[in-house]
Amino acid sequence: MKIEIRSRFEGALLGLALGDACGAPYEGGVLERLAWRLITIRAGGELRWTDDTQLSLCTAESILAMGRIDPDDLAKRFSRAYRWSRGYGPGMAKVLKRIARGEHWERASVSVYSGGSFGNGGAMRSPVVGLYCWQRPETLRDSIVASVRTTHAHPLAIEGALIVATATMMAVSGATTDAIRDEVAKCCVSGPFSTRMQIVRRWLSEGHDTHPREVVRRLGNGISAMESCMTAVYLALRFMDSPFQDMLGFAKNCGGDVDTISAMSGAIWGAGNGVDGLPSADLDRLEERDVIVGLSRDLCTLSMMAQA
Repeated sequence: MKIEIRSRFEGALLGLALGDACGAPYEGGVLERLAWRLITIRAGGELRWTDDTQLSLCTAESILAMGRIDPDDLAKRFSRAYRWSRGYGPGMAKVLKRIARGEHWERASVSVYSGGSFGNGGAMRSPVVGLYCWQRPETLRDSIVASVRTTHAHPLAIEGALIVATATMMAVSGATTDAIRDEVAKCCVSGPFSTRMQIVRRWLSEGHDTHPREVVRRLGNGISAMESCMTAVYLALRFMDSPFQDMLGFAKNCGGDVDTISAMSGAIWGAGNGVDGLPSADLDRLEERDVIVGLSRDLCTLSMMAQA
């Protein structure tokens, strides 16, 4: 069955937000989970998303407003949208607070870590850039660099974001899992990513029924780009022909940075399967679903116009 491109765009953004919201209650230790549960109760029972989705929506809004990737506009939107209750990491919070006080993003992004952060904060929002560059793949690398450097200047953070964005871009075009895997492999240039890519390639080609413990041991489940991006790609490709809930259940069993890994894999899965593949009961409870749908449709239109 042919999946319309608009359905793929909606599936990608809603899959990101739904993966984020469903994964958030399982992230971290007991205290973190309890804190998020209390916040969710106050939100009236909605499936509430974290900074992963907030930064992604800001990215989409910036692209739509500026018609391009504009780092200055991105940085302003990121800093204005910051709320501690969204679950921002401490490093990201410090960077955004500096930007809010007037410090330029080029200085702020290396203020906490001298070489820049290699966390997954850039990768979590990179599916939006992958969607925007859908019909212009030659622009993806430069677009990712411009987007990610606003908060994560380390080359490993940029490489991880490019990997996730490439997988999303390929999935939205209707590529097979083998084609997505092979294109992602071209983005893996550093040791941490190329080593993990070899493992992912072997598992997928052999149909390896990997246990969550093995995934954590070999690929990771942490907040760094190296320990989460390839895990997300693997989960999306492994479960591409399975129900969305099966993928989320596996991610929950992996533990660690569940919300971000689920958000990234959710975007790739949603781009590949379209919005109709997502669980409707959960979508009905998703925070600001209509806003996300509107942004996805506008982004789809813009990407088509940019190609024309």
